[in-house]
Amino acid sequence: MNYYSLNKKSPAVDFKEAAIRGQAPDKGLYFPEHIPVFDSSFFYNIEKMDDEEIAYQVIQPYVSESIPGNMLQEIIKETLNFPIPLIKINDNIFSLELFHGPTLAFKDVGARFMSRCLGYFAKERNEKLVVLVATSGDTGGAVANGFYDVPGVDVVILYPSGKVSSVQEKQLTTLGKNIHALEVNGNFDNCQQLVKQAFSDFEINQKIFLTSANSINVARWLPQQFYYFLAWKQWSDKKRPPVISVPSGNFGNICAAILAHASGLPAQHFIAACNVNDTVPEFLKTGNYQAKRTIATISNAMDVGDPNNFIRILEIFEESTSELRRILSAYSITDDETRETIKRVYKEDKYMLDPHGAVGYLSLDRYLNENPGLKGLFVETAHPVKFYDVVEPLIGERIPLPKAVQQIMDKEKAATKMDVDYSCLKQFLLKL
Repeated sequence: MNYYSLNKKSPAVDFKEAAIRGQAPDKGLYFPEHIPVFDSSFFYNIEKMDDEEIAYQVIQPYVSESIPGNMLQEIIKETLNFPIPLIKINDNIFSLELFHGPTLAFKDVGARFMSRCLGYFAKERNEKLVVLVATSGDTGGAVANGFYDVPGVDVVILYPSGKVSSVQEKQLTTLGKNIHALEVNGNFDNCQQLVKQAFSDFEINQKIFLTSANSINVARWLPQQFYYFLAWKQWSDKKRPPVISVPSGNFGNICAAILAHASGLPAQHFIAACNVNDTVPEFLKTGNYQAKRTIATISNAMDVGDPNNFIRILEIFEESTSELRRILSAYSITDDETRETIKRVYKEDKYMLDPHGAVGYLSLDRYLNENPGLKGLFVETAHPVKFYDVVEPLIGERIPLPKAVQQIMDKEKAATKMDVDYSCLKQFLLKL
């Protein structure tokens, strides 16, 4: 399997080079030259397969010859060493819980898979890699945990000061060793722009081997398909596939879901569940894509005004907006609606949502009300304890601290503060 740049000005590369580079030399995102399609028997016999075998069948065509089969199986085993359960909320709505990994967020799967791939490639190259990543919340902690103490890899994480939750901040600032946190006096889009400047800086790239761990990287993006294949394995009504609602910020997760569908995964429809950062909902209404200034919300990991991965979704549909609208709907949910949903679902169904899951739930609920007779699942992307300061006052209860959080809350934060100034980032990277 080779990958081409969506800017169409760089040569195609294999999975290894795409994962190491992160972005093509022409600054385009990499995209697979073809999408593997499964026979229908795969989906209707999926309950007989274990999770690791399903994941291997899904990802192997994309990895191809870049990683030997036995090593890829070992990477998958280490990636999927926690459950991904599908939980019934009511007769029509189910929650796909992706928060049972080490940092209690969906990004654990992609970060663990990618870190182990890059660790394998770093050994081959005998050259230190620097992973440079911007985070709006959960990516930072997942990447920090996934790459912690991986030989031959340093990680630099930029996050917006005061715009991530206290638990998220602890997760990305308390590890030390090869993990370096930069607290930026700005928003997520500022952080992402600084990262992009570094990747386009000729001098930096001559001296340091930079790669990215955002969902722009194929090794982070592609394994997110696992969630949806494992959800289908647990979906009881195989004659009536689900509507799938995905909380969407940078659009990597929902792009992976739609890619899985292009491979044959049964689904009725997809919903991009957005907060008030409504660039894509507006695009689906008007046909005009207009990047917007980021607005801070309580579902902070989705605070993205110019989602990087949306161009990949357009590529799947060969730029056909009409076909995209047939498969994908989008909703924009306010903070007040998010809070009300958390309260209502806990009161009526005794299910605790985090703010991102609440956006996914309400978007799905609205679509099902508009299209009676369907059932669906929403993606619960993070454990509610990561947003205890939002959730606890709404439900009137304390959220028990999982062990993974208890162990870090008393640790001292270690982060380097910086303004939105590329020269500061460049100086930091050159000192590594």
